[in-house]
Amino acid sequence: MSELLPLFVNLEGRRVLLVGAGPVAAGKLRQLRAAGADVVVVAPEAHPDIIAAGVPIERRAFRPADLDDIWFVVAAAPPDVNREVAEAAGMRKLFVNAVDDPPNATAYLSGVVRRSGVTLAISTSGAAPALTGLLREALDALLPDDIETWMTVAREARPVWKKNGVPMDERRPLLLKALNDLYRTHS
Repeated sequence: MSELLPLFVNLEGRRVLLVGAGPVAAGKLRQLRAAGADVVVVAPEAHPDIIAAGVPIERRAFRPADLDDIWFVVAAAPPDVNREVAEAAGMRKLFVNAVDDPPNATAYLSGVVRRSGVTLAISTSGAAPALTGLLREALDALLPDDIETWMTVAREARPVWKKNGVPMDERRPLLLKALNDLYRTHS
């Protein structure tokens, strides 16, 4: 397989189909809702956590027409259903995250660290989810406790640099200096 293109997708207000409604699907639903997605679930039965989430649930088997007006698909069902979803989505040029089913996936949700506006994502292309989790925990431990201050400095500097026409390749050293100055003044 070719290397994956790391990509952050804005799902705010966009319709996402979640096929399957077991405990694993419930975890994916939390991620999708945190991203602001407008999620609809299709599954014959639904886990209590999915029912409690208050999202629309179609209690039946997947149908290709379920992909109408969908931006992204998460298939968290048995492999034969995931395969059916992947084939139908492929015909419509939709990306599919097939949970723990790499042969039926065209997109992989990653291990994610989110803190103060910084998002780090880790992927093993679906081949080693446990390693993804370990790396996520390690990176979370490495992030500085004051990352919010880093974000504030970077956020405030960017419009000034843009206004002054500072080239992109000069901005990183300027940011590093500004961050180092934080510690010099607080030591």
